[in-house]
Amino acid sequence: MLVKPIQEERIQKVRQLISKYYGISGELKALQGEVDENYLLQTGAGEQYSFKISSTHISEKEVEFQNALLNHLEDKTDLILPKVVKSLKGNYYEKIDLDGETKILRLLTWVPGRLYADVNPKSSELLISLGKACGKLSTALSGFEHPEANRKHRWDPAQADWVKDHFDKFSEQEQADTARHFYALYESVQPLVKNLRKGVNYNDANDYNIIVNNDHLNPRVNGFIDFGDAIYTFRVNELAIALAYAMMGKHNPLEAACHVIAGYHEAFPLEENEVEALFALTCIRLVISVTSSAINKKQHPDNEYLLISEKPAWDLLQKLVKVAPAFAHYRFRAACGWIACPNAEKITQAAKKHNLSFAGVVDGMEDQKLHWMDISVGSVELGNATNYQTTKAFCRQVDRLMEDRDVAIGIGRYNEVRPIYTTDAYLQQGNDGPRWRTVHLGVDLFAPAGTAVYAAYEGIVHSFANNSSARDYGPTIILEHELDGVKFFTLYGHLSIKSLEGLTVGKIFKKGELLAWFGDESENGEWPPHLHFQMMSDMLNYEGDYPGVAYHDELDVWTQLILDPMPYMGLTPPDDEKSKAEDILAQRKKKLGRSLSISYHKPLHIVRGFRQYLYDATARRYLDMVNNVAHVGHEHPAVVRAGQEQMAVLNTNTRYLHEQLVYFAEELTATLPKGLSVCHFVNSGSEANELALRMVRANTHQKDMIVLETGYHGNTNGCIDISSYKFDGKGGQGAPEHTHVVPAPDLFRGLYRADDPEAVKKYIRHVEQALLSITESGRSLGGFIAESIMSCAGQIPLPQNYLQEVYHMVRSAGGLCIADEVQVGMGRVGESFWGFELHEVVPDIVTIGKPLGNGHPLAAVVTTVEVAEKFANGMEYFNTFGGNPVSCAIGRAVLSVIKEENLQQNSLQTGEALIRELRNLQSQYPVIGDVRGNGLFSGFELVKPGLIPATEEAAYLSNRMRDKGVLMSVDGPDN
Repeated sequence: MLVKPIQEERIQKVRQLISKYYGISGELKALQGEVDENYLLQTGAGEQYSFKISSTHISEKEVEFQNALLNHLEDKTDLILPKVVKSLKGNYYEKIDLDGETKILRLLTWVPGRLYADVNPKSSELLISLGKACGKLSTALSGFEHPEANRKHRWDPAQADWVKDHFDKFSEQEQADTARHFYALYESVQPLVKNLRKGVNYNDANDYNIIVNNDHLNPRVNGFIDFGDAIYTFRVNELAIALAYAMMGKHNPLEAACHVIAGYHEAFPLEENEVEALFALTCIRLVISVTSSAINKKQHPDNEYLLISEKPAWDLLQKLVKVAPAFAHYRFRAACGWIACPNAEKITQAAKKHNLSFAGVVDGMEDQKLHWMDISVGSVELGNATNYQTTKAFCRQVDRLMEDRDVAIGIGRYNEVRPIYTTDAYLQQGNDGPRWRTVHLGVDLFAPAGTAVYAAYEGIVHSFANNSSARDYGPTIILEHELDGVKFFTLYGHLSIKSLEGLTVGKIFKKGELLAWFGDESENGEWPPHLHFQMMSDMLNYEGDYPGVAYHDELDVWTQLILDPMPYMGLTPPDDEKSKAEDILAQRKKKLGRSLSISYHKPLHIVRGFRQYLYDATARRYLDMVNNVAHVGHEHPAVVRAGQEQMAVLNTNTRYLHEQLVYFAEELTATLPKGLSVCHFVNSGSEANELALRMVRANTHQKDMIVLETGYHGNTNGCIDISSYKFDGKGGQGAPEHTHVVPAPDLFRGLYRADDPEAVKKYIRHVEQALLSITESGRSLGGFIAESIMSCAGQIPLPQNYLQEVYHMVRSAGGLCIADEVQVGMGRVGESFWGFELHEVVPDIVTIGKPLGNGHPLAAVVTTVEVAEKFANGMEYFNTFGGNPVSCAIGRAVLSVIKEENLQQNSLQTGEALIRELRNLQSQYPVIGDVRGNGLFSGFELVKPGLIPATEEAAYLSNRMRDKGVLMSVDGPDN
């Protein structure tokens, strides 16, 4: 609702009117509407009212109609709607002379909440609730009648004939053409709309009349305002108008529409003819809106309210003009839970009746050796992404698979989710982030180029084309068939160019007649030679082309538009062993320990990773900003290759000589300060820290350790004993006797903060006190352990000079200093290769974990010669898997990739850009209390006033970003 400047004299006059006729006083605020003069009144007792002064254009009968409608609704629905307040005289309105004109005064209760226009994001749940609310209105208004409801109204989609006389007022020819297109669609459904249900509708569910509750985590539509457009019309127009506004600003307007339709249908069941007319009625409402704007721009150029929806309406119309009306109809049917494409069912029934059987589309399929190829997103047969990212690599992989299995024909199955289409070249923006058409809806037959192709069934050429773009169909032929009076179509893609020679539309082909030949990769759209064969129930106005892959969330429609041809080809695929996410979750709960956690409210079923991305079972791509295990990127091909090659030759333990072990040790220690020169290889960060503790005890003969509050160092017993994050958290039993916890030096929300110039010194004094406590107990210090940036504590950087002072004090007390680099090391902090180097210190022991193996279980402890010699006290240290040749080959590959791909510099530059943009957001949103970190080990803290942790908001944001395709996590003691 727009606030319009009103002269103070007018406000005072209105205040007097309210007092005189209603006996109420309070704070008054002017609002704006299209017709009425509107005000918000708030009394001293906190009650809120809407006061309306209707213009001379509104008759008493219209006001009486609106009042009767609101009175009717008062006990018919749980929606929060305005209630008419009687005047002191007991009237529902007062008629007065004001400014020399007759005016009508009304007082209504205020509907609390937020305008739908102000709510962000407009989630699928919110859209469903909008549909339900509109459906509740339709239900509540059933049976309501009033003589004033039967009136002419230019905003009524049932009365849109008037717009055709104003298309010349559009400033651009494209706009006029778009309007004519939708008017023609509107005219085409006129025979249908004659039989639609009618009744009194609210008729104005736009963004500024819809009220949403104040629950920011679970927003739902719970009310409406402004009933001035109510009219007797087609029932379904209530929904059509809601859709016209709900689709605005959406990348995928039909998806948004389907959510609203589903909600409406649940509350007020739709009829099939209503759904068939719905797209045309929705679009004509938009045409009404832009036509009105074109007229009003000339009549009232200064009235912003009248023009408020023009640009979004045009943007939406330009998207919808590209949508086949039949496709919209099918999607709307699916939203109602019906069979999306009725013709698909007719084809299936006719096929069953006549025992439909296709001829072999490739020569000799019955006699050939066949292999069902797994090209799915999680396929281990398809392997690493490098096997299909280029045409050459994909051809090589297909050839290798067929040769290894000694087959003549490889089959790619129908309804298979594939990773091939998940690159940026195929990216489209959806309503919740990027989306890709990933579900293959045809049958692929892989064989050499030049393989003959035969017509599956008798028919005529519907259309053909050379779709010559990269990764398109290449030469394509579509045949039209008829069975029992029902038409269906078959598509043959990735053909040779000569296959199109001599073709004409309407040319007849008999079942099994030679039709075409496989093309090679130079002509077939840059694919391994194969035939893409599919069967369609509706061409949706396509010619020579048709989608062959679909969005996963649209399968309820596309699997009826593109039918499964395998039964008619005599093909029976092997059982699909892939499990659904809900089944995996159920089995986890049944078979695995309850202490295992799962990320996000809607758990992700991840089946593939590559570089910075993870892919779920629908092949949706997620930018992974959480996982610091895949240090150089998920399944980096160089790392994968190193592991595969060494695994194929030898994997054994360190009691035998192998050069990989010493090469790896040399390369790892070359990244560290000179004194840190002796390696011990283990399998995890926890194991590394456990071994470091043994080294401390072997060197100092002491157990007492100083640790940081909320620090985390692993999951073994020894590591839990030095991890405040665990022993001070849920299920913990507090610090053991030999563990001394000092406050985390958090300058943002810690014990001492950045506004205290003595803060760092005060934190250091706690270390002094811990040392004193150890001494007073008659013991000596073993050591000090800390991450160079605290991870689980909430990405907390240690202040400058803190480690220098603490290391000096610890060593003076005879202790050793351990730098836990499990999460922060190996170039991630950007400015240096190791996190401790940010503080210009050199530890006695460095523990390295997750990044070193890039997902392979590999870790290390690197220390000085002196520490290592004292540890080697006669008790052998042997680790069966630590330092095995495969792990060492992988570790060497990781170090090589960091260097060759300049990843440390990338961390620095990308991290600086990230922090800079986060700080820009911080200046706009007070909830972002702090932005901190180094390189690509960074984060931001959300707080409420008073630096209270905003834990709910953080959890919401993490889950919302997951929905948008970006993986983030929450951490810290409050999470």
